[in-house]
Amino acid sequence: MAPRPAYDPGPTISHAGGVNIGTPDLEKSLWFFRDIFGMEVTAEDDGAAYLRGYQEHVHHSLVLTRQDEAKVNTMSLRVSRPQDVELFHDQFVEDGIDVRHVTAGAEVGRGEAIRFLLPGGEHPIELFYDIERPTAPEGIRSKLHGNSSRRRGLGVQRIDHLNVQAAPEMMAEAEGWLRSALGMKRREAMVLPGNPDVPMVSWLSVNSKMHDIAIGASMNGKNSQFHHVAFSLENLHDVLTAVDKLRDLDIQIDAGPGKHGIGQAMYLYVRDPGSNYRVELYSGGYPFVDPDHPTQVWEQQDFGYGMTWYGDFPDVDPDSSTYLETMDVAGLDVDAPSDSVITA
Repeated sequence: MAPRPAYDPGPTISHAGGVNIGTPDLEKSLWFFRDIFGMEVTAEDDGAAYLRGYQEHVHHSLVLTRQDEAKVNTMSLRVSRPQDVELFHDQFVEDGIDVRHVTAGAEVGRGEAIRFLLPGGEHPIELFYDIERPTAPEGIRSKLHGNSSRRRGLGVQRIDHLNVQAAPEMMAEAEGWLRSALGMKRREAMVLPGNPDVPMVSWLSVNSKMHDIAIGASMNGKNSQFHHVAFSLENLHDVLTAVDKLRDLDIQIDAGPGKHGIGQAMYLYVRDPGSNYRVELYSGGYPFVDPDHPTQVWEQQDFGYGMTWYGDFPDVDPDSSTYLETMDVAGLDVDAPSDSVITA
């Protein structure tokens, strides 16, 4: 029997790779993520610090960059194969998307990447594959081979997902592009009556996770907005321990602790005191293992259960809520304002 020809699925995404947050107070942000969250600093270079959780073997998932304006410089996704970076580049150029090459080492420890703005949403995204896998210093090295270092602080394991928002009129294009061009699957969604094909919020992943990225319609009507980055903790009790410690340190808490009905994970939303950007501590949830798992659709009458299954419901009053606030992102060129470049 003749061998079957090899099947090539084309370029694909593997998982959420990281985030680069510009912070006016790098020392305070470092204190927060390194000393309180327990993340390992793998490198410091020219006003930037690179960090990872204790179960991340790659060089980093978080970059903190000293700059005057707090904003997200980059949200990154790792592709599945080395050639996928260039294959995605060619695909995007053919589609009329403005793409930048990012040289190896632009982020310490990371290889070449491409940078573009999410069509419709205008969020800066970088795709990469090559990244170093440094060994932790002996003083914090773990005897558990699955850990890159010992568990410290609040015990952040790894990056879990990114959460962004787009202007309501851009949601269909942005969310649809993530599915059609990057192959993401809509795991769960909130929809309004009469318009089920354009979700208010969509949770998307390319693996068994609930989401690598979530995108929602911004309540303030602004485009290219950032809501939060999430890092995972081992168990639900860790979230309760975290809120106890963070309250004692006067860290701003926007919502939680509680359990989402959507995804069924425990959540706690807090602010990095150096940049004032929102971070979620996230634990639990359920995996998507069936290839034909249908999208779980939440209609308006069940939104409350979806947002919070138990715990205090987040304040959603626009006049008083800190949970609803969104944050700025960079443009196609890192130094450009987020509204200065529009793609495709």
